[in-house]
Amino acid sequence: MSDHPEFQSLRRTQRRFGVRATILSVGGFLLYVLLSFFAPVVMNQPLFGRLTVGLTLGLGQFAVMGVTAWCYVRHMRTRVDPLAHALRVRLREDESRRARPAAPQAGAGQFFQQGARGSRAW
Repeated sequence: MSDHPEFQSLRRTQRRFGVRATILSVGGFLLYVLLSFFAPVVMNQPLFGRLTVGLTLGLGQFAVMGVTAWCYVRHMRTRVDPLAHALRVRLREDESRRARPAAPQAGAGQFFQQGARGSRAW
């Protein structure tokens, strides 16, 4: 199954999105940590009352995670799920074709059928 072209396409689609989502999420978090460490003056700048730039960026991490989760669900529903469904249907069809017994060849079993109908020796 792993050699199947549709499976490869499915894996490629998942991997491509996973790399982007990881870079966005981890990159945003690392940017926040690095700014907190190397630019504390910037992070302590007040915006409104007691709300600072650092606190706003920290709360923004929740927004980044929420957007990433929403994009993941949307991506899976629109791109990955249709590919997985098509692959599942194709594999089930292939399995049912392999499991189905071959049709009897012409002439097979004719002796017994004729013997039962043709002889009235009983």
